[in-house]
Amino acid sequence: MERKINSLVIGAGFSGAVLARELAMHLDRKIVVIDARGHVGGNCDTQRDNATGIMVHTYGPHIFNTDNEEVWNYVNKFGTFRPFVNRVKAKTARGIFGLPMNLLTINQFFRKSMGPREAAAFLAQLGDKHIKHPANFEEAALKLVGRELYEVFFYGYTSKHWGCDPREIPASVFSRIPVRFNYDDSYYDSRYQGIPEEGYTRVIERILDHERIEVRLGVEYEHAMEAEFDHVFYTGPIDGFFGHQLGRLGYRTVTFERFETAGDYQGNAVINYTELEVPYTRVHEHKHFAPWEVHEKTVAFREFSKGTAAGDVPYYPIRKASDRKLLESYYDLARLEERVSFLGRLGTYRYLDMDDVIAEALEFSRRWLRYAATGSGEKPRFSFDPFLSSTHAAV
Repeated sequence: MERKINSLVIGAGFSGAVLARELAMHLDRKIVVIDARGHVGGNCDTQRDNATGIMVHTYGPHIFNTDNEEVWNYVNKFGTFRPFVNRVKAKTARGIFGLPMNLLTINQFFRKSMGPREAAAFLAQLGDKHIKHPANFEEAALKLVGRELYEVFFYGYTSKHWGCDPREIPASVFSRIPVRFNYDDSYYDSRYQGIPEEGYTRVIERILDHERIEVRLGVEYEHAMEAEFDHVFYTGPIDGFFGHQLGRLGYRTVTFERFETAGDYQGNAVINYTELEVPYTRVHEHKHFAPWEVHEKTVAFREFSKGTAAGDVPYYPIRKASDRKLLESYYDLARLEERVSFLGRLGTYRYLDMDDVIAEALEFSRRWLRYAATGSGEKPRFSFDPFLSSTHAAV
C-alpha cells in the first residue's frame, strides 16, 4: 500500500533538504521535495565544467565555514569536507592587497613596518572621531578605518555589489567585515572551514537520499498543490509565495562572464575589484577552490552584480528601510497561512550563511517534531520568530 503523502517541501537547497531529511527520519510519512530548477542544491550547486573538468560553483563561490560543531558534524556525515582557507585579494587603484584588512595590508598600503599595537593606534587616529553611532555602512567604515582606506577598499566594491550608495546600507553590514592587527589573511574567523571534495550538490543529494523522500525537479510550486498535503514548508522568496501582491522585496543577483585559458589565470581563488570604474565586482578561478585536484586548463568567471527582475535568481536581500517595512507586511500575511511554514534565507528574507541555514533547519525540525509528537500547541510557522526579533535580525 502506498504511503500517504503528508508533507511538501518547496526548495531543494540546504534548508529544504535538511528539514526533509529530519522529518523523514522521525515521522512515518512521505516527504515530497520540489524545486523549479533541474538540480538540487539551490545556489550552492556545483557541477563539473565540461571543457576543463574543473568543479565549478555554478552560482558563485561557496566556502563552508562555521563555529557550530553540530552543523560541522552534520554536513560531514554526507560528504568529505577538505580543508580550505579562503584568502581573498583586492585589486585597487593602489595595487593588490590582502583581504580582509590585516597588518600586512595596512603596512603595505601605508609603506610602514608597524607592529600590532602601533597599527591599532595608527588606525584609531585615521578613524572619524565625530561619528559616535554609525547610521549606515559608510559611517561605520569611516569611524573604524578613515576616509582613505574606505574609498580605496570599500566604496567602489560596495556600491557595485549592492547597487546603491553605501549610505543606504545598514551599518551592521560593515560590522561583518573584520579588521585584524596580525598577519592572519584568512577571510573567515571560523573554527571549521572547508569545501566538499565531491561538491555541494552531491552532499545535498545524499541528505535527500531517504526512502521516505521523493524529489521532483523542474517543478514550479502552485498554491493548488497545498490541497494534497497536510503541511507545506516553503523556502523560496516570501514575496514570491504571495505573488508579490504587496510589491517586490529588493534582492541583488549576479551574472557571470565565463572564460578559460591554459595554466593559471590569476593565481588565487577570488580577487575583488574595488574600483567603481571596473564593471565587475570580482573574478573567481575555480580550480583554486579544489587545490587537491590538478588541471591543465583553468576556468574563471567575472562576476557582475545587479538588482533582480522577474525571472532572475535572487541572491542577497538588500533590506533597505522600505524593504523592511514591506517585509513586516509579508510576515503578517504569512502568519495567516495555517498550513504553511517559512524558513531559510529567502523564506525569511535574511542574509544567512550556509551554516546558519542548516542550524535553523535543524532547530526548526526539532520544534516541528515536538509539535507532531504532542499534537498540541501552535504549529511552528517560521524558522525564527520575526515578531520577537523583527526585521532587524541578520541583515
